[in-house]
Amino acid sequence: MDTLPHVVIIGGGFGGMRAARNLRDAAVRITLIDKSNHHLFQPLLYQVATAGLSAPSIAAPIRHILAQQRNLTVLLDDATQIDAAAKRVMMRHTGALDYDYLVVASGATHSYFGHDDWAPFAPGLKTLADAFEIRKRVLMAFEFAEREADPAKREHWLTFAVIGAGATGVEMAGTLAEIGRKTLGAEFRRIDPKSARVVLLEGADRVLPPYAPDLSEKARRQLHGLGVEVRTSCRVTGIDADGVTFNDGEVLRARTVIWAAGVAASPLGKTLGVPLDRAGRVLVEPDLSVAGHPELFVIGDLASISTGGKPVPGTAPAAKQMGACAAQNIRASLAGTARRAFRYSDAGALATIGRHAAVVEISGVKLWGLPAWLFWLFVHIFFLIDFRARVVVIFDWAWSYLTFERHARVVALPEDEAK
Repeated sequence: MDTLPHVVIIGGGFGGMRAARNLRDAAVRITLIDKSNHHLFQPLLYQVATAGLSAPSIAAPIRHILAQQRNLTVLLDDATQIDAAAKRVMMRHTGALDYDYLVVASGATHSYFGHDDWAPFAPGLKTLADAFEIRKRVLMAFEFAEREADPAKREHWLTFAVIGAGATGVEMAGTLAEIGRKTLGAEFRRIDPKSARVVLLEGADRVLPPYAPDLSEKARRQLHGLGVEVRTSCRVTGIDADGVTFNDGEVLRARTVIWAAGVAASPLGKTLGVPLDRAGRVLVEPDLSVAGHPELFVIGDLASISTGGKPVPGTAPAAKQMGACAAQNIRASLAGTARRAFRYSDAGALATIGRHAAVVEISGVKLWGLPAWLFWLFVHIFFLIDFRARVVVIFDWAWSYLTFERHARVVALPEDEAK
């Protein structure tokens, strides 16, 4: 088997997993590298951050998912550098790994637009660790407010700021409002959780900027109905332990700040020594390979490519389609046939805001309110990782719908943090 062409895939996200699965019966040996041991259904990560779902509902071990794929080996490691000339990947723990074909699907991370000092005060949401941290901060804010005698300090604890009104920010803000109004309403004695203030800050002039203007307005109205304060055209200039400074001096005092404003391409792209776009993504050829290196493919959030005159978005459907295309082009190279250019099939856009509140745009069809919310539920359940996860999520969501309870409200605190 060692004589077979070696395909290395960096990243066990949507793109990397699709590429691996589509090569399951190819005459190759595959090594999949990921620094996490699980595949994550990232569109529902905010549900873990807001205690609606537990981690196993949206994540599964990569080894378990790919256990039956006999031509594949999984390595739990962190790829730190790619030597494209030598066809070699350097890893933090395992050392060097040579390849015949490489698929880079290492995704994206948070971008604070040059203000990395904001990160400790405003965590982003990309990983399970991020979700656990945000969940701890949100739930403990109510706990600290409950034991605070000073009304001003209570208000400080009960003010939540979400920066960025894309899909993640809108979903997070709407859910935070529901937690205060519905989930925790009867559980505290010294505070009224319904008084919690949720403020959504967006730099553009409307929420959900990539969506059609009328759907953005529908989303804004639904957020308002949930009690979320929406502030658009806001330029954040500072974040610290006391809150957010924006619009040249205005201060929002908030003890809990969540960052949903920007993403940066994986730093692994910089090690390739090839042209990058302004966001740090790799400029790829039509077949998703890198110029001068037909054996090296870049897909998902790290790839910069346009089809039909429009940039391909950094979404799960796009990553899956890229993974399938990269696998097909590796097969074509092995067979000595022509490769195909990547063509993105737009799967539409959808975002949930809260109970019975969502917006959907697919193939020119626009939905909002209850129909959009039901469609959102169906799509996310359908695309979950496996059957067990679908059953668990259906049960959890049904229970939450009937009771407003969020069952995953358990946090583990070091003793010094609880003081």
